[in-house]
Formats: sequence, structure tokens, C-alpha cells
Amino acid sequence: MKKFLALLLSLVMVLALVACGDKKDDTNTDDQDNNEVTDFKVGFIMLHDENSTYDLNFINAAKEACETLGVEYTIVTNVPEGQECYDKAAELADAGCNIIFADSFGHEDYMIQAAKDFPDVQFCHSTGTKAHTEGLSNYHNAFASIYEGRYLAGIAAGMKLNEMIANGEFTADEAKIGYVGAFTYAEVISGYTSFFLGARSVCPTATMEVTFTGSWYDETAEKEGAQKLIKNGCKLISQHADSMGAPTACETAGVPDVSYNGSTEAACPNTYLISSRIDWAPYYEYAIKAAMNGEAIDADWTGTLATGSVVLTDLNENVAAEGTAEAIADATAKLESGELHVFDCSTFTVDGQPVTSYMADVDTDPDYTPDTEVVQDGYLAESTARSAPYFQLMIDGIDLLDTNFGG
Repeated sequence: MKKFLALLLSLVMVLALVACGDKKDDTNTDDQDNNEVTDFKVGFIMLHDENSTYDLNFINAAKEACETLGVEYTIVTNVPEGQECYDKAAELADAGCNIIFADSFGHEDYMIQAAKDFPDVQFCHSTGTKAHTEGLSNYHNAFASIYEGRYLAGIAAGMKLNEMIANGEFTADEAKIGYVGAFTYAEVISGYTSFFLGARSVCPTATMEVTFTGSWYDETAEKEGAQKLIKNGCKLISQHADSMGAPTACETAGVPDVSYNGSTEAACPNTYLISSRIDWAPYYEYAIKAAMNGEAIDADWTGTLATGSVVLTDLNENVAAEGTAEAIADATAKLESGELHVFDCSTFTVDGQPVTSYMADVDTDPDYTPDTEVVQDGYLAESTARSAPYFQLMIDGIDLLDTNFGG
């Protein structure tokens, strides 16, 4: 009898161990990964999938953060900036997710509605602007000082222009940069302006033309935009758009290119210079840990160079000008110490006039009314009054080819 009871106890223990094995989330998703160590669940909503450099950057960070923390996660891809976002957020909440992240600007209103409908779930939105005015304890915005990364990438661009000028490929007054932008949002304006200021900090004769596609991800439009800029005489191209359209156009034309959100060196070895990106893993880890511990999450969180949130890819030494790495390192140290500010008002003018004051639209309303003074100590303090960019000045030296997204 004792032997039978011992055998029965052993069998029960084996069954219990099997029952405690990995569980799979049954949520219907386009892309799902699970790595459960705790019963804490995290959901991610992505605008596109791995084919978008923007979304791939978020996906990689999501996996890294969750695997580091040992939490179960679900990634839902190809979620439009519409009612579908709310529907997916609700599905994830119903499936037991304790915290849910979304990655695109147009997801915001739907994430806010989900936060109102699921008050026990934390909702975090990257690139949004409304958390600090909504006043919801479970809705949060996050961004990073990527303008600093773009400024540093701009230095690489300016150094390359100087090299080409020295080699007699064109004259100093022909040092024109082309930039493929998505929309005329503050995020894009802040990005191309900081990139330009970085380039002009080492190549003072540089100018820039910007064209817009009206989409975050349209490979054909981005490729055609880059081709148009090259035809207009632009000697180097950068972008704030998410496909390989512009880099491949540059590789075909033999024009140097500065990418965004990741290296394109493998596909464009002869033209790729460098790329800047936001590493979202530090924010994901911070917010998930806070939610796990029942701690408050910042309404607006801004990652920096110091937090490891603003990073550059490896410099392509086969294309970059000599001395580029050293110039970037020097500027990085000055940015981190506060000696250098990207939007130093002494480095640019608007309509020929210096900028001494700028009222930004920080507390976003339907009319985009300026409400906050953001010039301090001689520089425009970007992403300090809130995490998302609000720089929208049209500085001298940059020409917009179109703002109607048509071409």
C-alpha cells in the first residue's frame, strides 16, 4: 500500500510539473512571440511589420525588453491608425495583458479610449502628445531626444560633403542635401532640421531640399522622392520614412545616404554612411517594471543619449570621410555635458532674423494653439515641455519642395 501511495504521489508531481510548463497566448495576432517566466503579460501594437525599418526597430526592442525581464508578450503587427487600433488594444486587454504599447502617432486617440475603457490596464504610446493633458493614471507617452542622434548623423553627412568638395566633385556652394520626409508633422520638421544643423556645423555652405510622401511607409513614393532630389542636384540623401526606397535609389545612383532606424549597409554597401535610431528597450523595461511593481509611470518620458535611448549604427568606414568618427565622438561628449545644444539659436535664422522666442504648441488642441515658451538660455529646448517634438520653425537654408504630399 505504501509503495502504491508513493507511486501515486510521484505521478501527481510529474503531472504538476507538466502543467506548469510554457503557456501560449490564444490571442489572434498577426505576429506573436511568447517567453513566459511570470504571469505578467505585455501587448504590443505595431503599425506595420518587420518590412518597415521603423516597426522592426520597435519589434526588436519589444522582444529584447520582455526576454530580459522574463515576461510573456504578444506582438500584433499591421494595425492601421484607426478603429482597428482600439479593437486590438481591447483584445489584448481581454486576453489578460497588464500593459499595452502602441508605436505610431495616429494610434493615440484609440489608445486613450482603450485606457478609459480598461482602467486596470496600463497603456503606453510612443510619439504621442496628449498624456500630460488627458490626466489618466493609466495612459502615458514616450519619445526620445532623437534630434540629437539626427544631429550627429548630420555631422557624418557634412563631413562627406566636405570630402567630395575637396575631391573636386562639386563646389562648396553646390553642397545640397536632399531629404525624404513622411508628413509635415513637428516630429519630421524637428528631425530634418536637426540633421541639417548637424551637417552645417561642419559644412557651413550646405543647403537642403525636402520632399514629402504623405505616408510613413511607401517604398515607391520614397524611392521616387529620392530620385527627384538627386535629379535636382542633391549630393547626399537622408530620410524620415520607413522603407528601403530612398537607400536603394541612392545605391543605384551612387549617391551617399544617411538612413534612419537601422543600418542599410548590407543592401547599400557603396553609399550607406550611418543611421540614427531610438532604442526603445530602455523605455519598455522601465514601464514594464513599474507596472509589475505597481509604481507610477511617467505621463511623458524622454529617453536620451545618457539612457541609451538615442543611438547611432556603426559608421560605414568604406564610405565615410576621414575623421568622421572623431567628429561625432566630440559632438556627443558636448551634447551629453550640455556644452552643445542642437537648436542653439545662434546657429540659424528664420526669414533672415534671429530667433529669441518661440511659443510651441505643447498642450495640443484642435487649433494647434501655441501655448508654451520653449526658448531658454539661447536655445530652443526640444522635448522638455513634453516628450514628443514640437519644433516647427522653417529655418533659412531649407527649401520645402512640396507640402501637399503630391510631389
